[in-house]
Amino acid sequence: MSGSSYIDFETRKSVHINLTRETHAALRTYLFGQHLSMQEVFEELAQRIVEEQPYMLDVLSDLALRKRQKATKKMSTTDAESIFKVIEDSNPLYSGGDKEPE
Repeated sequence: MSGSSYIDFETRKSVHINLTRETHAALRTYLFGQHLSMQEVFEELAQRIVEEQPYMLDVLSDLALRKRQKATKKMSTTDAESIFKVIEDSNPLYSGGDKEPE
């Protein structure tokens, strides 16, 4: 079978991620010392997640929890700003211009 007639059934998908410069540099340095590429590492991590390895699922659960907590904290700040805006808008002593209430 020639190389041109061979069909590779394993297709690849490209994934683009953004890392901070500091994280990227530290990861690249560490992996270089281990003679590993980022491609090899991310492929391995993805496989372990798909295989539902307990440690990886714990990492993902922790990440999801921290993300929800951050979103809740951000929402609370936004809600507080909205409440103050409603109070400000409904204040009969405040005209809404640059002047302070009299």
